[in-house]
Amino acid sequence: MSTARDVEVTYDVGNDFFRLWLDERMNYTCGLHDDAATEEEAQLAKLRFLADAAGVRPGMRVLDVGCGWGAMLEYLTVERGVAAAHGLTLSRGQFEHVSRRALPRASVELCSYLDYQPTAPFDAVISIGMLEHAATPEQGRSGEHVGVYAEYFRRTHSWTRPGARFGLQLVHTLRTPRRAEDLRDLGRATRTIFPGAFSPYLQDVAAAVTPHWEILSFRSRRLDYAQTSGEWLRRLAKSEVLIRARWGHRTYEDYEHYLRTCVRMFEGGYQTLGQYELRRIDRAGEPHEDRRS
Repeated sequence: MSTARDVEVTYDVGNDFFRLWLDERMNYTCGLHDDAATEEEAQLAKLRFLADAAGVRPGMRVLDVGCGWGAMLEYLTVERGVAAAHGLTLSRGQFEHVSRRALPRASVELCSYLDYQPTAPFDAVISIGMLEHAATPEQGRSGEHVGVYAEYFRRTHSWTRPGARFGLQLVHTLRTPRRAEDLRDLGRATRTIFPGAFSPYLQDVAAAVTPHWEILSFRSRRLDYAQTSGEWLRRLAKSEVLIRARWGHRTYEDYEHYLRTCVRMFEGGYQTLGQYELRRIDRAGEPHEDRRS
């Protein structure tokens, strides 16, 4: 799994830095652009889609694994009327930001999912862009990553009630670039922005999810992520002078390179955005309580 130091490199550059080029809710993941006129609308559509995939209804208890700066926690409590939304993050900057927001019926924990122990079972789970941090590149190369994902799905299953659903979003690798320039740029972007992260193939997740969760639906949103990355790049460039002055030339150049590489990787079909609707596979003898009806 990505270490706390890896996560610090990725997410703790500074909340003010990310606020300059992310949407107003500070979603650091792909938005859905089908009917969206702005990135803010696209990100709201993403939150809505994943809450629907998780079967979220008023009064539920929902877990957000890898909660970022709290965009989903806010959406769940303010707009979906859940009884409780609990977020996990390894980023101290994100944890402090969410804690200061004091969102109604929301809580956040600075904790690895490997150490997490819930006080009560959840009715639904959502996780956005976290699974990429579960296995390291070394585990991916050795083939250990599928076992890591299987343990992740086992744990999330154990934290939920029978009948629970899971809205999952992550970046998938589709194919490895063949051009030396593409490989070099992808390697640089990973090392400088997402050290310790690894994007699995679709079949890796499909192999790991059973026998804990059933895949009800899957959507690939490759061009949506190209569009989101392009909008982030445009907003970053608008703040170039401020970023260079406050965070340094290297920070601006690393992020500009990273976002340009993202646009190229998604447009070129090397990576995609996967969205899953999962349903808990209940064990024989478990009391079943389907709260979606």
